[in-house]
Amino acid sequence: MVAVTDKGKCYWNETIKYFYEASGKNISDHWSKRDYVIVSLGMTVCFIVIFSNLLVMGAIVKNRRFHYPIYYLLGNLAVADLFAGVSYLHLMFHTGPWTIKLSVPQWFVRQGLIDTSLTASVLNLLAVAVERHQTIFNMQLHSNMSTRRVFIIIVFIWLVAIIMGLIPTMGWSCVCNLESCSTMAPLYSRSYLVFWAVLNLLTFSIMVAVYTRIFLYVRHKSKQMSQHTSQMRHRETVFNLMKTVSMILGCFVICWTPGLVLLLLDGVGCKKCMVLLYEKYFLVLAEVNSFFNPIIYSFRDNDMRRTFKQILCYPFRGEGDQQGNSGVQFKTLEQENCKSRKAPLTEMSNGELITHRGSEDMPASSENWS
Repeated sequence: MVAVTDKGKCYWNETIKYFYEASGKNISDHWSKRDYVIVSLGMTVCFIVIFSNLLVMGAIVKNRRFHYPIYYLLGNLAVADLFAGVSYLHLMFHTGPWTIKLSVPQWFVRQGLIDTSLTASVLNLLAVAVERHQTIFNMQLHSNMSTRRVFIIIVFIWLVAIIMGLIPTMGWSCVCNLESCSTMAPLYSRSYLVFWAVLNLLTFSIMVAVYTRIFLYVRHKSKQMSQHTSQMRHRETVFNLMKTVSMILGCFVICWTPGLVLLLLDGVGCKKCMVLLYEKYFLVLAEVNSFFNPIIYSFRDNDMRRTFKQILCYPFRGEGDQQGNSGVQFKTLEQENCKSRKAPLTEMSNGELITHRGSEDMPASSENWS
């Protein structure tokens, strides 16, 4: 343990080892079996995260059935998860015995990337919650949000995420006050860990409350509906979409809450909590969350699953197949007009109903949501 004598003095030129020893966190220049296991597992997860979220982004771009505000926001969530995969991959190459070789600015970059990815994911989920709340409580079957507005929201999300990632570098750290250094993140002050953990846990609580209110509202309105087939199908599609989005939120909360609670305990100075014992495992759990969403999409949305297959099988398809049917299965204008005379409503692949309007591209049926 390094004695702290010069209060108020800044230590930007000190080594990372100096800060780790000052905070009581062990750092070694030798690789242990635990280090090998964590780094190997972490790198494997990172590559899966990067590949799977590239697949989701490609599917949303490729399939016109996904060109709606809710999917643009979910696509941006995939971008945030992709960024998280890259951030964790960078962390894997700068952790364990490699940590000791970092400079203070390099250490802040390493941690800032992770903070930015978490903030982007949280804000994306919050935007999705607000979009669903606005759509359903305004008695709309689909959001009227323009593409421009969605783009502005996405830009705002990333600006805030980047700022949050830079806050410790801009001064809220313990570089100039070693007595306030935390244990898990030896260059972060304990007050910042408390702020960071409480802010995210509070946001989680707000999102859970919003989705709970939506579910209660939908259930209440469904009881007021008649037993007409179209109304029953409408209720089912709304529930199916809400289940999918709630599964995404649920996985995120389950994977990130343990790590945030651990940061909070470290921030308040809990000496008996053994935060370092669980730190690495909770970090891997948080990382794993980034490839859950593609799995959820695959099981819940047949359109998404088919588009995944088209993208994965594209290099192995013959020239005739590539020039022929794309597999997206859009109906022709004549088929749509014919069907519109027989059935006034059709269901979107995201679980919503819209009326046929001539030559517009119609999304898939409710069978796509299981």
